[in-house]
Amino acid sequence: MGKLALLSVTDKTGIVEFAKALIGLGWGIISTGGTARVLAEAGVPCVSVEDVTRFPEMLDGRVKTLHPKVFAGILADRAKPAHMSTIAEHHISPIDLVAVNLYDFAGKPDIEQIDIGGPSLLRAAAKNSASVAVVVDPLDYNGVICVLREHGAVHEEFREELTLKVFETTAQYDVMIAKWMRGQREKGEHFLHPAAGAAH
Repeated sequence: MGKLALLSVTDKTGIVEFAKALIGLGWGIISTGGTARVLAEAGVPCVSVEDVTRFPEMLDGRVKTLHPKVFAGILADRAKPAHMSTIAEHHISPIDLVAVNLYDFAGKPDIEQIDIGGPSLLRAAAKNSASVAVVVDPLDYNGVICVLREHGAVHEEFREELTLKVFETTAQYDVMIAKWMRGQREKGEHFLHPAAGAAH
């Protein structure tokens, strides 16, 4: 089996072109919700996360990717034979690239705009960035494709840069949420209320 990329983005900028370039390099694509629909409409072949996990999205999209079939595929350390034999035993394919960006909390601050799966995917891939390339910024798509075309893999220096950007992004995201919650409290307003859901 060829290399696999998981694409799940709120900001769809450049995602079709990125996916097409990966396909052209022999990669397979796994995708979720709105991202999968955009790719399908553009004629880009991809496998839905539901087909990987054999479990449907549920709770208005709150639960999509939080599954061992996804996270074990991301977190398996390729340098450890025991990790690779374990995922093989459970019929889990390694995921070699994760491209995720987060719900637009800044544009619509609300409990339902707090991304759960996105930061989890990013942090898992970043933790295992010795084995997995992780992309949080659409501006990095072209650079990733260029190094894949030239070297066949994302080299260590670039992977470190991408990993650092992930933790900077998720840290800023959490601070933004906390500041909004504090602001709501200071205004005497409650932030624990139901609202319309959102999906990648």
